[in-house]
Amino acid sequence: MTTTSAGWDEAERLSVAELRERQLDRLQWTLRHAYENVPAYRRKFDEAGVRPEDCRTLDDLAKFPFTTKQDLRDNYPFGMFAVPREQVSRIHASSGTTGKPTVVGYTEADVSMWADVVARSIRAAGGRPGDLVHVAYGYGLFTGGLGAHYGAERLGCTVVPASGGMTARQVRLINDFQPAVIMVTPSYLLTLLDEFERQGLDPRGTSLRVGIFGAEPWTEEMRREIEERMGIDAVDIYGLSEVIGPGVAQECVETKDGLHIWEDHFYPEVIDPIEGHVLPEGERGELVFTSLTKEAFPIIRYRTRDLTRLLPGTARPAFRRMEKVTGRSDDMIILRGVNVFPTQIEELLLPVDGLSPHFQLVLSTADRMDHMTVRVEAEPGASADVRRSAAAELVARVKDSVGVSVTVDVTDPDTLERSLGKMRRVIDERPATVLEHGG
Repeated sequence: MTTTSAGWDEAERLSVAELRERQLDRLQWTLRHAYENVPAYRRKFDEAGVRPEDCRTLDDLAKFPFTTKQDLRDNYPFGMFAVPREQVSRIHASSGTTGKPTVVGYTEADVSMWADVVARSIRAAGGRPGDLVHVAYGYGLFTGGLGAHYGAERLGCTVVPASGGMTARQVRLINDFQPAVIMVTPSYLLTLLDEFERQGLDPRGTSLRVGIFGAEPWTEEMRREIEERMGIDAVDIYGLSEVIGPGVAQECVETKDGLHIWEDHFYPEVIDPIEGHVLPEGERGELVFTSLTKEAFPIIRYRTRDLTRLLPGTARPAFRRMEKVTGRSDDMIILRGVNVFPTQIEELLLPVDGLSPHFQLVLSTADRMDHMTVRVEAEPGASADVRRSAAAELVARVKDSVGVSVTVDVTDPDTLERSLGKMRRVIDERPATVLEHGG
């Protein structure tokens, strides 16, 4: 990774025309590489009546078939690899909680490229060489911990591989080691904030300057709460294991106006999630990614299920931005005919006095009707009257804003499951025949 005196690497200095030329060259290589080395892609391309040489412009990518998570599961474990298994230096996998895990592989060059884009991301977030970086993403098969770790080292930072869990110890390490940057899921950062306050410590008094948050959707209201309670810049990082892991896109600390996609390695499209056609820039739909430089695990038009839109670049002008993801097409709840996303509820409850940010949505069926209960923890010290008032206020806010009636159950502090990785926001207790939440 060649950097300039300003700290940007060479690709960040490209003009839009230079970037498009590089993308097309790399896209044509990727399509050939996948077709020649992955039988599943060869079958899909042949069935769609397209071959790699049919891609003469970037717009031609729309002729090629999509890849879905089911394709990866159907070829479990190593059927999507484009190099012999012996050339794969790293394997990661999803949790597989809703089926077979999705398995991804990396050559040595893939791992190096991944470190480059995460290093670029940390720098765009405000991190600098020599900073101490506290990594509280989980390590192991989950891509978050090791992805952040290698990227921070590539930037020239000192890494504290804290992983998740042992929250009281994490607070002590932050106090003692004085890191400048923390990389963590937003839901676990809220748990750390609660622990600071439980220990009688002011989280605004830490050495932390920047928080880089990913692995789950979070809202602008959540950003404001984190920045106010901790006195840091809170920025978003985006990635998913099927594309590479964290480091696909990064919010720049200068603007905090969406995530710049590192398009020299990952080509984005936004499609209509029902019809499947490509939408114009600026229209909201489902995000689709094609890798441009991956050797072991090329991915062609992967449907992420994340809902967003593409916008022109700002802080990094050549790289388009994706609007902050606040929902997934398969996280949408259809409640009595109304589409509801967990992030909508989060936006409505955060301003309510007496309620904490820790909540879950419980779906049930009674009298052949679907019902949703918002189970939310009270703030420490909230009286019974404050809890009743807060519950009533949230019921009214959801009805006025979303258009559905819900029940609000205000629980004691520290009673809901604490997440070390992605927060489980929705608990679906409905009979299988009426499930409408994709999970």
